[in-house]
Amino acid sequence: MKNPGQPEGGKGAVQPPSNQDNDNRVYSCDHVQLKVPLIQQSFHWDCGLACARMVLQYLKLLREEDFQNAIQKLHLTKSIWTIDLAYLMHHFGVQHRFCTQTLGVDKGYKNQSFYRKHFDAEENRVNQLFAQAKSRGVHVEKCTVTIQDLQDHLSQGHVAIVLVNAVVLLCDLCPSRVKYCCFLPIGQKCFCRSSDYQGHFIVLCGYNKSSGSLFYNNPGYADRLCRTSVTNFEESRRSYGTDEDILFIYVAS
Repeated sequence: MKNPGQPEGGKGAVQPPSNQDNDNRVYSCDHVQLKVPLIQQSFHWDCGLACARMVLQYLKLLREEDFQNAIQKLHLTKSIWTIDLAYLMHHFGVQHRFCTQTLGVDKGYKNQSFYRKHFDAEENRVNQLFAQAKSRGVHVEKCTVTIQDLQDHLSQGHVAIVLVNAVVLLCDLCPSRVKYCCFLPIGQKCFCRSSDYQGHFIVLCGYNKSSGSLFYNNPGYADRLCRTSVTNFEESRRSYGTDEDILFIYVAS
C-alpha cells in the first residue's frame, strides 16, 4: 500500500479516454515504449514523489515550485502511500484511476518490518484519505488489473505508477551487481535482499509482447530504462504488502 481500474471481472474501469496524438510515444501493435523522462529519487523514502515528477513531466505539467507547494498543501511527509500519489495527481488536474485490493490500511501490515515504524501514526491518516476520496474527486476502486489491461492502457500513450516489492523485482538489463537493489546508485546501503518486502514505486512505460517483457522507469536510477519479464513483474506487484496498487494516469484528451 505504501512506499518508505477495473471492476473485478470487467474492463470498464481501466478504459482510457479517446485517443490523441502524443510525441512521447513509440509503439506498434506488439511493442510500446513511451518516452517518460527519468527523474532520480533523492532519498530512500521518496521514490513515489520521483515517480510523480516523471509522470507530470511526461504530461508537461511539472514546475518544481508548484510541486513543492502541492507537497505542502497535501501535508505529504516521508511516508508516501499510493493514495497520496492519487491525491497529488488530482491536485494537478490529472485524469487518474487508483486500483487496489484494499480500500484503506491492512491491519496485518502492523507486524511487517517495512510498515511497523510508522504504522500507528499513519493508519488513521491513510484511512481518512480513502474515506474522503470520492467527495474530493480522487478516483479509487477496489479491482483486479490484468496484464492485458496494462498493455491496453500503455498502447494509448498513457502510463501507470505501480507499487512493487523491490525484493522480488529483477531488471534484465541492469548489471548483476546492482540489479537486485533499487538504491545502490544513490549511495544507500543495499537492503533489498534483507527482508521479505520492500515497497518501491516504479513508472510502467512500455511492453514487448513477443519477448513477454515490460519496460519501466526505476527512480533509483537516472541513466537507464529497466526491463523485466511479465512473470517477474506479476510476482513483484502482487507480493503481500503492495495491495496490488496501480495508479493509472491518462494523457489529457
